[in-house]
Amino acid sequence: MKHKILGAGLAVLLVGAAVPALAQQTFVTVGTGGVTGVYYAAGGAICRLVNKDRATHGLRCSVESTGGSSYNANAIKGGELDFGMAQSDVQYNAYKGEGAFAETGANDKLRAVFSLHPEPFTVLARPEAGVTTFADFKGKRFNVGNPGSGTRSSIDVLLDAMGWTMADFSLASELKADEHGPALCDGKIDGFFYGVGHPSANIQDPTTTCGAKLVPLTGEAVDGLVDTYPYYAKATIPGGMYNGNPDDVETYGVLATFVVSADTPDDTVYAVTKAVFDNFDEFKALHPAFANLTPEDMITKGVSAPLHPGAAKYYTEQGWLN
Repeated sequence: MKHKILGAGLAVLLVGAAVPALAQQTFVTVGTGGVTGVYYAAGGAICRLVNKDRATHGLRCSVESTGGSSYNANAIKGGELDFGMAQSDVQYNAYKGEGAFAETGANDKLRAVFSLHPEPFTVLARPEAGVTTFADFKGKRFNVGNPGSGTRSSIDVLLDAMGWTMADFSLASELKADEHGPALCDGKIDGFFYGVGHPSANIQDPTTTCGAKLVPLTGEAVDGLVDTYPYYAKATIPGGMYNGNPDDVETYGVLATFVVSADTPDDTVYAVTKAVFDNFDEFKALHPAFANLTPEDMITKGVSAPLHPGAAKYYTEQGWLN
């Protein structure tokens, strides 16, 4: 009988001890993009590694599918997200208050954690559209991306450099990334523009389903953008990566980056950074777009906002940052 009472008393003590432990758990959210894009996969990979050690650091990480880069930058500024994925050009413009962020102003609290995979700007066309260059889309139905996405911000810049406006398309649709592939194969649009890491299911699906063709992004306007802005670089989508597209396709693009607010505690950002790089081989194996990543590139390339002190602390400990 005494043993039962002792057992009951011990159970009460254990339950009582568990309450503070649960109360100390910190929830963090990662804004990504459409569920078929690499941003969503990247956010999932980061959260998976963070949650693996949550008993140690007390963080519980969850992923949210969002409108994309610009949405994430604004949501971090507004305190609605803790972390977010963003194109390197969006990170630059959000921090400096330029481009799409000129009206809302600079977010001087935006901080970089690391960069990720290259994101070539990718243009796909229906095979029946008769398109071989981007200029061939004039007068056709083209998806420019949803407001709030990095894709939309980037094509706005490209069209301006070309001297085009949305009126140069017979239809400038604003479908989300998860919607443009089916719309293309259903004949509702003739093409779309999308910044994405490769290989991507978002590109694989329409190339397989309806024989969609990759269209190069080259010319004077592109050359001018690459020469003018530090976050743009020429890129190549390898031939044979997608069904029915055997040749290399030249384009340009940005890097995916992982950002946070300066208001996020140092120990939180440190724990998230540590979770990724202490398990780096596992992280790289979680998506083909991560295969060639190196820590040295991830903490320098595409990083235009200041590094968050929590991330910088980890990099300094590893000898990657002086």
